[in-house]
Amino acid sequence: MDAYDEDPRGPQGPDGSAGTRLPDTPPGSAPPPDAAAAAASVPTPAPVPRTGVAALSPRYQIGAALALAVVAVAACVHLLMVFLSLAPANTVTKQHGKAIEEWVYPEFEQNWKLFAPNPLQQNIAVQVRAEVRMRDGGLRTTGWTDLSAQDGAAIDGNLAPSHTQQNLLRRAWDFFTATHGTDNRPVGMRGSLSEQYLRRIVVMRLYRDDPTSREGVIQRVQVRSSTTNVQPPPWSRERVSDKPVYRLLPWWSLTSDEAAGGVR
Repeated sequence: MDAYDEDPRGPQGPDGSAGTRLPDTPPGSAPPPDAAAAAASVPTPAPVPRTGVAALSPRYQIGAALALAVVAVAACVHLLMVFLSLAPANTVTKQHGKAIEEWVYPEFEQNWKLFAPNPLQQNIAVQVRAEVRMRDGGLRTTGWTDLSAQDGAAIDGNLAPSHTQQNLLRRAWDFFTATHGTDNRPVGMRGSLSEQYLRRIVVMRLYRDDPTSREGVIQRVQVRSSTTNVQPPPWSRERVSDKPVYRLLPWWSLTSDEAAGGVR
């Protein structure tokens, strides 16, 4: 070989003699002992502990699965019952109406409807008159006082009407009609409560706004409602009566605290 020919294995280092080469590390040779010791010293990660239902034994896992299934079924049945109680009359509610009512009432009663109700097509006014014992011992019967008209006048033009002016009298009357029959007799356990609630409201209003009542002591009150149909718009061909229909309640005697104005 010519001395100037290059070694096919590449150039030698500055300290290497001509024609010689540093030994190569054979492939696949074992790593140095220090590297093997370092790899052995790395700790093996501990297994992640199981949590929740997975941490239970198989027997308790089966019990938990059964309990969840029972809860899911009960929730679905409850939602179905509430839906049927709010839905309009249909075949299911006609056949199983009693079972639906026993499930829903009274604990899960809902005060809203599934579909928007028809708007009110009647104006209902609550009116009251009183029998007052005057200071001279005589009895005087007042004229009819339209309490609903007073509330309407207070609300009209008021940017922030009170909740009492808007709802107190109206809801008291709705409460009374819902717990009394057409003969004005109480139906159910809340009938007497609704009567007392309405009576106390009208007595309070009379002592506050009626001059005759303020001059004496109210002995009895009588309440009536005046229902008038809302007239259709001018472009409608519908014709409805504009005459008011009255529902007259019997005279109610006041208790001693009510007569003395204790409800004010």
